[in-house]
Amino acid sequence: MGRIFITGSSDGLGLMAAKRLVSNGHTVYLHARNAKRADDARKACPGAADVLLGDLSSIPETKELAKSITNLGPLDCIFHNAGLYLGPYRAQAEGYPSVFAVNVLAPYILTCLVPLPKRLIYTSSEDHWHGSTDLTDFGWRERGAPRFSASSAYADTKIYNTMFGYAFARKFGPKGVTAHSVDPGWVPTKMGGPGAPGNLKESERLYVMLAEGSGEAEGKNGCFWEPRHKGPAHSKKESYDEKAQEALLKKLEEVTGITVPN
Repeated sequence: MGRIFITGSSDGLGLMAAKRLVSNGHTVYLHARNAKRADDARKACPGAADVLLGDLSSIPETKELAKSITNLGPLDCIFHNAGLYLGPYRAQAEGYPSVFAVNVLAPYILTCLVPLPKRLIYTSSEDHWHGSTDLTDFGWRERGAPRFSASSAYADTKIYNTMFGYAFARKFGPKGVTAHSVDPGWVPTKMGGPGAPGNLKESERLYVMLAEGSGEAEGKNGCFWEPRHKGPAHSKKESYDEKAQEALLKKLEEVTGITVPN
């Protein structure tokens, strides 16, 4: 059985997958951004081994979370599920919109600072098809709140998440680490809303399969997944560009001061 950590698992699809993984016999660690949500998560998934705290919109708190994850010891999977969707700019301490901090800076920081697990999973979205790999005004900080487009910013973060799956599969594959990105679909969670047409159970199945490295995911690396396909799917053409992936990682190194481990 595996040892699995899931960010953003105090509710929604992350919590659903965690409960299923616990029932499958795995040791599962949850994540919540504050103590109240951690208490809710413990009540909803009493079989979880622990709940780690950290506000992923804060770079210092994300670094502290990395220390807490490291203290857990070796992990089989880290599932980067936490994410923000549409909303106002909500600048965090470094001036970036919170959607960018949570969806992009946090998974990058955790990937770089936590000892590598066997599997890395990054949550993307169908909206990645509308995202841009142009790194001019990376993170929307220059345009700021007056020119902020929540939908465009979110789409950009999701193509970056898709690129993480490819880039880290390429970099860490020789170390025996697999990495993937996954579009969970438009499903009726708090983020998706009650009218979302997607099949929540199928998205849960996909999450569990990737966390376990089982089923169609067994033996595969560097793939993009979505509920409508039983095997790997295709992502936006630009996300496969290795030069663009390297430019993204270089930019994130400049922003955070943290380098990708060799």
